[in-house]
Amino acid sequence: GEDVIASERAAALCNACDLSGKSLFVLPHTDHLVGYIIRLENAFYEHAQTYYYTEIRRVKSHKEFLNKTTHQLLFVRHQFKIAFFSELKQDTQNALKNYRTAYNLVHELRAHETNMLEIKTMAGFINYKICRLCFQHNTPLDAIAQFRKHIDLCKKKIGSAELAFEHAAWMSKQFQAFGDLFDEAIKLGLTAIQTQNPGFYYQQAAYYAQERKQLASMLCNHDSSVTYPNPDPLETQTGVLDFYGQRPWRQGILSFDLSDPEKEKMGILSLQLKEKNVLHSELIITLLSNAVAQFKKYKCPRMKSHLMVQMGEEYYYAKDYAKALKLLDYVMCDYRSEGWWTLLTSILTTALKCSYLMAQLKDYITYSLELLGRASTLKDDQKSRIEKNLIKVLMNESPDPEPDCDTAAVKASQKLWADRVSLAGSNIFTIEVQDFIPFVQCKAKFLAPSFHVDVPVQFDVYLRADCPHPIRFSKLCISFNNQDYNQYCVVEEAYQKSDILEQSSQGTMCLVPGKTRKFSFKFVAKTEDVGKKIEITSVDLILGSESGRCVILNWRGGGGDASSSQEALQAARSFKRRPKLPDNEVHWETLTIQASTMIISRVPNISVHLRHEPPALTNEMYCLIVTVQSHEETVAKDVKLTAGLKPGQDANLTQKTQVTLHGTDACDDSFPALLPDIPVGDLQPGEKLEKPIYIRCGTVGARMFLFYISYLINTVVEGKEILCRCHRDETVTIDTVFPFDVAVKFVSTKLEHLDRVFADIPFLLMTDILSASPWPVTIVTSKLQLSASMTPVDQLESYVENVVLQTGESASECFCLRCPPVTTASGVATGCYIITWKRSSPVESVPVVNTVITLPHVIVESIPLHVNADLPSFGRVRESLPVRYHLQNKTNLVQDVEVSVEPSDAFMFSGLKQIRLRILPGSQQEMLYNFYPLMAGYQQLPSLHVNLMRFPNFTNQLLRRFIPTHIFVKPQGRQADDNSIAAA
Repeated sequence: GEDVIASERAAALCNACDLSGKSLFVLPHTDHLVGYIIRLENAFYEHAQTYYYTEIRRVKSHKEFLNKTTHQLLFVRHQFKIAFFSELKQDTQNALKNYRTAYNLVHELRAHETNMLEIKTMAGFINYKICRLCFQHNTPLDAIAQFRKHIDLCKKKIGSAELAFEHAAWMSKQFQAFGDLFDEAIKLGLTAIQTQNPGFYYQQAAYYAQERKQLASMLCNHDSSVTYPNPDPLETQTGVLDFYGQRPWRQGILSFDLSDPEKEKMGILSLQLKEKNVLHSELIITLLSNAVAQFKKYKCPRMKSHLMVQMGEEYYYAKDYAKALKLLDYVMCDYRSEGWWTLLTSILTTALKCSYLMAQLKDYITYSLELLGRASTLKDDQKSRIEKNLIKVLMNESPDPEPDCDTAAVKASQKLWADRVSLAGSNIFTIEVQDFIPFVQCKAKFLAPSFHVDVPVQFDVYLRADCPHPIRFSKLCISFNNQDYNQYCVVEEAYQKSDILEQSSQGTMCLVPGKTRKFSFKFVAKTEDVGKKIEITSVDLILGSESGRCVILNWRGGGGDASSSQEALQAARSFKRRPKLPDNEVHWETLTIQASTMIISRVPNISVHLRHEPPALTNEMYCLIVTVQSHEETVAKDVKLTAGLKPGQDANLTQKTQVTLHGTDACDDSFPALLPDIPVGDLQPGEKLEKPIYIRCGTVGARMFLFYISYLINTVVEGKEILCRCHRDETVTIDTVFPFDVAVKFVSTKLEHLDRVFADIPFLLMTDILSASPWPVTIVTSKLQLSASMTPVDQLESYVENVVLQTGESASECFCLRCPPVTTASGVATGCYIITWKRSSPVESVPVVNTVITLPHVIVESIPLHVNADLPSFGRVRESLPVRYHLQNKTNLVQDVEVSVEPSDAFMFSGLKQIRLRILPGSQQEMLYNFYPLMAGYQQLPSLHVNLMRFPNFTNQLLRRFIPTHIFVKPQGRQADDNSIAAA
């Protein structure tokens, strides 16, 4: 409930202070303190709103008594106040509306030279407010439109011509302020684009700051005798102005007429003298730096580079030459790569002045080299002056000053140059050429992409100068990745210092402008570099001498500078017809750089011939005879042969391929697939050598074999004897095929196909060997290895011993087997069939090959009753044909058997036509019949039917597998014929 004591105390406090209860706010120390604070904040907010609302009404009531004829200035003042109070009241929409009205009223004021600054100052303030509120309302286009309108209205309101720099400063400030507003809005979430970002406004601010600087230099160019006015016209009694934009010496005067011209003159003079002390370059650099940051952010590289150049030039004018040089050096790369030669020349000229004024030797030399080159657009007289200065520097003398430099800075730099001359410091400067465009071009070119080790390596270096006068170099040297060759590729020429610019072109190292000079070199490659690449790592051209200063122009690789690749591309695309030159000259554009060459082994003068009979047969020792004959004029020493499977093929081929030198031994898997470096000995000139190689291929398919012959031989190159290792390799693809196809089948004794066999009942295993070899194959022998579960019925002998099979011929064998009863229902292993064979080749005795063929498993079933028949192989019409049937009980049970014989039209028979028997386990019953043939031909025998009482599934269909159903009956012979035959 409510705290009664606290309520009474609060009421007493309100009475004592004469306050209403609503005006008392309690802030208790509880968890709900934030809620009480918000309540207090809302109360303050309401009071503030009420206050500003009252103030706006007070200003508006005062404004009603004004008229535009006499109170024109107060209209602006009152409108600004209303807008300002609305802004404080957080009513930004009304604030913006009133600011716009105030802005329009400012421009309705009558402008004169005396009040121009005040109008612009107020217009600037109100414009700032309008633009800021537009950005707050997220209407950037309105802000930009307002700013453009503001600039269009004010840019021609210059005011006093003697204070024109003030207008430029005001314009600069307007653009800078808008740029700041724009940037602040972007940080708060506004999205800018490449073509509309704060950078453009900072750039324009910098432009007006530069204009201010130029106007100040013209208008504030007073003699040193002119002193600052005393008393100071810019001082006021209070130290501040009563109204923004008014002159301190005539505050509150609304008249356009100047009451005191002398005082006006002193005021202008004091402003001019103050302007003279302003550091304009710092202002310009700050603005340009802001613009560069923005253009970098919005990915405008060319705008960024352009402004960086201006920054560099501004640093130059501010005499901060080190920063100027750093900036200019940074942007040169962009202009160089894009081919802006005029802009590059201008930047280089400024950079050269900076390096001269700082007496930076290396930079001065580098920029001079480039200003003399083909990228420079300077006139010849300017290039001549730079060339002479460069030579002076190389001769350890001070160069002449660069034109248009500050006099005081030139004097200071001359002292620095004098110190450089007297100091005996490092006088050798190495300049990497690939990053700029010097006045000397270089292209190195090997005459061929590869050279044999017994042929001298030859290459040319082409040099071309673009400077105005012939110039002498002291040394040309080429460096390679193998430094041993460097000593052979040096051109050096000694001359007097004064001869460096001599007009004569007789010297070896003198380059005439526009003429291509060729230097040819050759050397003998080292034998250990065979198979390696020789690369030109650098070309060094030395200008000057060690007694003065020495400049090393260093080209990486085979030459080329920052513009070479672009020029080469243009030359390749050009269809321009080139004039014909004398034989000893070439078109520079047509020359290409070839900075590397390959050293390859000497061309071998031996022949390698392979003799063999493809294809190879699986697992045979395939003989391949390698014949090597020397055609060298001297002895080929240390001849070695590498033979076998070519590396890089399938890993399975490597495991299933063996190579040996001895064909009499059969290979196993331990033999290698490649025999490396088989020593052969020496070969005399013209000598021929034969080497048999035996290859065993375990799987079919194509294989690539390598035969690599290497040897050493002495040869003379350029009067120098070298020992070369030569090699020749031959590859051959050999197909491997199966020598034969083996077909295996199980048949009954009636030669009928069996898909399963019956226990203890003989059956036949038939093998058929079909030759698939294109060459004759000799079957040496064959062998049947039976598993433990199979037994032969008769002796196992080979019927194909020493049989020669031609392509497509076949050889067959037949074996009678029996399978004892088995307990498992699955297939039973039969064993394997081993064929021993070899190729019927007259070449050499090669070992025979054993091909093992695993025989298929067979399903074995038990049968309750086995019936077999004994009968002659044929019968004769009307002659008795005895037939004996044996019924064998294959079970452990007594069998009740019903036997019946179904008559046939072709036979009469005698015997039991139908009988019922009982056969004991393991015993057999014999039944005898006499068949009497009635017709000749292949006749059907009377059918025997057996019915087992215990095994109703035993069908006559199964019975017919074991007993014959037909027999051939011969016709009855004539007695006379028989007698005549007997007599004969």
